[in-house]
Amino acid sequence: MKIEVVKSKIHRVKVTGADLDYIGSITIDEDLMDAANVIRGEKVQIVNNNNGERLETYAIPGPRGSGELTLNGAAARKVAVGDVLILITYAWMEVEEARSFNPALVFPNEENNQLN
Repeated sequence: MKIEVVKSKIHRVKVTGADLDYIGSITIDEDLMDAANVIRGEKVQIVNNNNGERLETYAIPGPRGSGELTLNGAAARKVAVGDVLILITYAWMEVEEARSFNPALVFPNEENNQLN
C-alpha cells in the first residue's frame, strides 16, 4: 500500500508579486526550490497564513538569490503582496519507505525570503 506524505516544505515565505496576466503557476527563487528539493513543474500546495486560502499549482523557477515568490494567473487573486505562505509538496511512498523518509524542511528569512 502507498500513502501520500510531505516531501518538502518551505515555511513562512513572503509573497513578492501577484501577476494575474500570466498563464499560471508560482514563481519561486530557484535557491529555495533547490533547498526544498522542489522540481520545475512539480505540484505545490500553497497555504496562505493571512487569509486561510489553500490552493494548488505548479512551480517554476525564479532568479537565484532574488527571494522572488510570485503567484501567477488565477492564483494571483488568492494572495496580496506581503502575505506569508507555506509551500508544501507531497510524494507517494510505500508505508515502509515513508516511515524512514525525512522531508526537506526550509525556513528562509521571512523578511527577504533568503536562505540563512
